Amino acid sequence: MVVDRCSGEIAHRRFHELPQVLRSGDVLVHNESRVIPARLFARKPTGGRVEILLLRERADRMWETLVRGRRIRVGTRLALLDGPDGRPVGAQAEVVELGERGMRVLSFDRPVLSLARGIGVTPLPPYIHTPLADAERYQTVYARTRGSAAAPTAGLHFTPELLHRLRDGGVRSVFVTLHVGLDTFRPVKEERIEEHHMHSEHGSLTPEVARRVNRARLGGNRVIAVGTTSVRVLETAALAEGRVDAQACPWRPVAPFEGDTDLFIYPGFCFRAVDALITNFHLPRSTLLMLVSAFAGKELVDRAYAEAVEERYRFYSFGDAMLIV
Repeated sequence: MVVDRCSGEIAHRRFHELPQVLRSGDVLVHNESRVIPARLFARKPTGGRVEILLLRERADRMWETLVRGRRIRVGTRLALLDGPDGRPVGAQAEVVELGERGMRVLSFDRPVLSLARGIGVTPLPPYIHTPLADAERYQTVYARTRGSAAAPTAGLHFTPELLHRLRDGGVRSVFVTLHVGLDTFRPVKEERIEEHHMHSEHGSLTPEVARRVNRARLGGNRVIAVGTTSVRVLETAALAEGRVDAQACPWRPVAPFEGDTDLFIYPGFCFRAVDALITNFHLPRSTLLMLVSAFAGKELVDRAYAEAVEERYRFYSFGDAMLIV
């Protein structure tokens, strides 16, 4: 679906037609974060089974996690298993801090990512009930930097062949990183949007990418975010530049950025760095849908979603795409 914010027109295309829809000089900004096998299984000293979901690295061998199990208190030591009904592998983790909504900080006795590669399982959204025969289906073709608990799914539509065709048509790709945590997908339960708190996620935008984004803007070309995660990195980098007024210096909207962001974008937000957005169709009451509504306007998004339902578009992670220009 192609949605024009200026005219309100909604058109229906195939994703492989993207080179005909975009223009030479456009810059696509992709999130190259790679999903890690973040779902681990463990056993308490009492024998009770525990499920661990790695969310965010806090320090060496120390991770913020979601832990599913009863009486998981500070000091509880967990023996890691080689599967949901598996045997101990000799590795352990200790609960060192309690957080909100089931979050626990765990200290592991060995490097976590290498451990996860050996015994972890790729986490999938709860509405996907069948394990993937090929876990790479839940990775973008350009995923490189390990750290996400969920895929930046707007990028799943791209193939190497399509990227080459876009490049041949003068559309350039640059890459940022935002390690996606599950909090991005939690429903907003607060009645007042402003009261919803986003947990921070680690992101980066290099000086070279900042230069290319700023040069595109200076040349009058469009910066197109691939996914809401890329939007959040770009807009965080724009705020890092310290230019609150987007018109004060429109040719230099972003600065290099490396760090954590808890930027929550909802209607009323002033976009400084993004001209167009490729995104999937999202769940109601999600922060993702609120970001899209902030970008395109709630009335237009509601109309687009109603048409998507009528046209039998597929929603969510493995669903269809929307280009908002």
